[in-house]
Amino acid sequence: MNGAFLILAAFLASSVEMVEALTIVLAVGLTRGWRSALIGTGAALVVLALIVALFGPLLARIPLGTLRLIVGGLLLIFGIQWWRKAVLRSSGFKALHDEDATFAEESEAARRQGQDLRAGLDWYAFTLAFKSVLLEGLEVAFIVVTFGASAGRLDLAILGAAAALIVVLAAGVLLHRPLSQVPENTLKFAVGLLLSTFGTFWAAEGAGAIWPGGDAAIPVILVVYALVSWVLVAALRREKQGQLGRKEVQV
Repeated sequence: MNGAFLILAAFLASSVEMVEALTIVLAVGLTRGWRSALIGTGAALVVLALIVALFGPLLARIPLGTLRLIVGGLLLIFGIQWWRKAVLRSSGFKALHDEDATFAEESEAARRQGQDLRAGLDWYAFTLAFKSVLLEGLEVAFIVVTFGASAGRLDLAILGAAAALIVVLAAGVLLHRPLSQVPENTLKFAVGLLLSTFGTFWAAEGAGAIWPGGDAAIPVILVVYALVSWVLVAALRREKQGQLGRKEVQV
């Protein structure tokens, strides 16, 4: 059960970050040319591989209990942030993230920049692609390495991230446009719940708690958090409708 949830969490979390990076790379490639955008993407992937190779093994030297406490706390911080934003978006208090708008903004920004083709390379396209892939990739690497190290199954975390990479790249090649059909808020909602679930489970274990049923407690925590989310979204939607109703009366 733990392994299945581990793969799912790594897959969903990686998918969200990869979609955001791919949107920017597509915008740069279509407006400035693919050569520099792909070179920037490749350079970022090389840097990411070096970072994982250098710092990944260091986690193995940390005692498992301490590692789970630290990682669990960090996952709770990230998870609750994603969870909170997803709840606000679902209830109407925060605008939904629009990949089409991001694509249009990045495309327009790329067009406004003058071409710099020294040494045959468009440095603006290279830098933008490099930065976006590196930043989003660091988040993916953090999730994969910490998930895998805490669960003792780095291979499963890598499997989830690799599956996400294949799916997102295939979608990008087929659609050749921003992945607006991907329900990003739904993905972020699920990722926020999963990160919070694993964070709660591992932080408590790292602090010395023993969960009834062991790994079987993970889906129970997830269901509890999902029910809390449903209650929060319903309550906030009523509040939002009430606010709109009061505005109409005032008008």
